[in-house]
Amino acid sequence: MSNQTNRCKVAIIGSGNIGTDLMIKVLRQSKHLEMGAFVGIDPSSDGLARAARMGVPITAEGLDGLLRLENFKDIRIVFDATSAGAHAKHNEVLQAHGIRVIDLTPAAIGPFVIPAINLNDELDAPNINMVTCGGQATIPMVAAVSRVAKVHYAEIVASIASKSAGPGTRANIDEFTETTSSAIEKLGGATRGKAIIIMNPAEPPMIMRDTVFVLSELADREAIERSVESMAKTVQSYVPGYRLKQKVQFEEIPVDAPVNVPGLGKLSGLKTSIFLEVEGAAHYLPAYAGNLDIMTSAALACAERLAASGQIKG
Repeated sequence: MSNQTNRCKVAIIGSGNIGTDLMIKVLRQSKHLEMGAFVGIDPSSDGLARAARMGVPITAEGLDGLLRLENFKDIRIVFDATSAGAHAKHNEVLQAHGIRVIDLTPAAIGPFVIPAINLNDELDAPNINMVTCGGQATIPMVAAVSRVAKVHYAEIVASIASKSAGPGTRANIDEFTETTSSAIEKLGGATRGKAIIIMNPAEPPMIMRDTVFVLSELADREAIERSVESMAKTVQSYVPGYRLKQKVQFEEIPVDAPVNVPGLGKLSGLKTSIFLEVEGAAHYLPAYAGNLDIMTSAALACAERLAASGQIKG
């Protein structure tokens, strides 16, 4: 903890869109965190320039530069907003220094965490993984259905504006689908999960939209709808731009006309369709970049809870 402010000092590795937006959220919104360092590898990046103007210690020498900063010994949490490939090395080094890591890449080294579902269960994990933008937006809805009925299969389609997908996002497409699909099963409670991402080049850019299809056992439709609405409010508590686009849709799949589910065979039951929109807070990124805003908002919520819980030792 910082002796002067009694706040937990944090560093952010990655000076791109996600890292810069997260830095601004920490500076403007955080009750328990203090920026200790902002780290990049491009000396000319807008993120590093902005951090310097805002009085945040910076380095353009990556992780090695962070380790050499005078105040490195005071940093207790590091957010990694680089890439899945780079995160493995970053995590190994940071763990050796006893630093807690919040991973915004799809590396999935630590347990998957979605604040609305399981944050309290993973407060002692040395590394927590924020899944993916699509996972943060949609898996709470799968979990909401799972609270009411056994979910056989869940498929999510995350549609984002091409302009909101930077080089890191594009480089991690394979990891996105694999990580999100796995988390649909582990956190959402589905027997089988599938994830699809669509980058839409439309102009003006579209706000992030997500569709969730869930095939479950037959259940009380009103109970599912109440669960979905309750979960949406929980996510809204840390992502204000998160909302249901329309009422939950239901379709019964009869026993005599089952659908074929890859890996599970022919199944009947209740198909639930949920349509979402995520509008960004526009702290640094445009409002249409809800896919990036939900990641930074979820990561901030995790770090705030960690700092407030007493799990972080000075």
